[in-house]
Amino acid sequence: MKKADLVKLGNNIRAERNRLNYTQEDLGNITGILPQHIGRIEKGEIDIRFSTLVSLMAALQIPFDKLYDLKDF
Repeated sequence: MKKADLVKLGNNIRAERNRLNYTQEDLGNITGILPQHIGRIEKGEIDIRFSTLVSLMAALQIPFDKLYDLKDF
């Protein structure tokens, strides 16, 4: 993914996490993903593995198209 796409995806993950009033630590406890890793994902610093994305979507209770508009891809 391009850097701009990673940033967009990360911003949307952060927005959904905040909507649920979860901290990065809360989300990490639910998904098994380290809070530091979640922070890097939210900043768009790292590419995200599909399995990680699926874990985040399940924890945030949202479909992929709510995180990322495929028309922008």
